[in-house]
Amino acid sequence: MLELATLAIFVLAAWFWVDSMRAREAALDAGRRACAAEGVQFLDWTVAMKAMRLARDAEGRLRVRRLYEFEFSDTGDNRLKGSIMLIGAEPVAIHMASREPSPHGVTRLH
Repeated sequence: MLELATLAIFVLAAWFWVDSMRAREAALDAGRRACAAEGVQFLDWTVAMKAMRLARDAEGRLRVRRLYEFEFSDTGDNRLKGSIMLIGAEPVAIHMASREPSPHGVTRLH
């Protein structure tokens, strides 16, 4: 019985790791596309997870919601922060800071 429980824990951990890598790749791709659409430079080609919790998707299924942060530059001399929210591996919101306050700082997807 102990062996079966240990195996189940390893399988669950492997699934979570693969799911996290898929979500990170989706966040990286969404950040690149958002920066290209805004005409700014996506810095370092990386994203970092800031928060994670459970949330329901559009169909009401329980999924992992992850918040990633990234940096971009509009001039090449500065670093501005952005964030991407994913539910599962699906980007649902992207926020890109600007130097001037703007009511359009948050982009909703879907």
